[in-house]
Amino acid sequence: MSEPLPRTSQAAEVWRRLRRNRAALVGGAVVAVFVFTAIFAPAIAPFAPDRGDLGRRLEPPSAEHWLGTDELGRDIFSRILYGARVSLQIQLVAVLIALAAGCLLGLVGGYYGGWADHGIMRAMDILLAFPGIFLAISIIAVLGPGLLNLMLAAGIYSIPQFARIVRGSILSLKEKEFVEAARAAGEGDASILFRHLLPNAMAPIIIQTTLRMATVLLTASGLSFLGLGVQPPHPEWGAMLSNARPYLITAPHVATFPGLAIMLVVMGFNLFGDGLRDSLDPRLKD
Repeated sequence: MSEPLPRTSQAAEVWRRLRRNRAALVGGAVVAVFVFTAIFAPAIAPFAPDRGDLGRRLEPPSAEHWLGTDELGRDIFSRILYGARVSLQIQLVAVLIALAAGCLLGLVGGYYGGWADHGIMRAMDILLAFPGIFLAISIIAVLGPGLLNLMLAAGIYSIPQFARIVRGSILSLKEKEFVEAARAAGEGDASILFRHLLPNAMAPIIIQTTLRMATVLLTASGLSFLGLGVQPPHPEWGAMLSNARPYLITAPHVATFPGLAIMLVVMGFNLFGDGLRDSLDPRLKD
């Protein structure tokens, strides 16, 4: 009689599916390079991001300035590296705000139901009625432009997505046997919510977090492009694009490279998030 095959752990099964998805691996590699660049920008950048030389303004890519210089003679490569730090900071803070508030609202609404669920979901519907970028602009208009307000605005407009996903997961989980067993054992609501329900709802939360990082980057870049986000002299990709508008014909490299950075990082997060969704979906068997 042959011995039974060992059971593959859930993490190993997810990794097996993920590594077979080439698009997800490419996206993960792009995200890894982005994070590495953001962390080690001071060690990698050949110049200070605010160091300018008006005598060398708008120079094309060369051996000294790999991506050329901008309208103030600053090295574009260095500014893109430091801009990765600003973008990652905005993404992390905004997504953490949305994750904390959205998960809490989704847990309460899905678990308790009734008037609590109705009130929370109607508030989320009101937020969803506004296009994301316009809601963020409205928040910035009230709070004023700046890095902190940009992170807060991007976080607030992302809350409904997390709240709806968590609520849907809790609605399908709260009648399961393990929840009934926890109630029978005398565990309180807080223990059931955070020890049993939330851990079992992590798969869609992880996927939404990854995909939301891309959306927040696009929103932050758009607001900075409009002058409502990160203010000078901080290097930020959207603001770099805005400053490059007068030179699209005479020096297209000034806008090309920040635009490529935004495109590649957004694509990386989207590809990686799609791969995670396919890998974490228990209904997909191969």
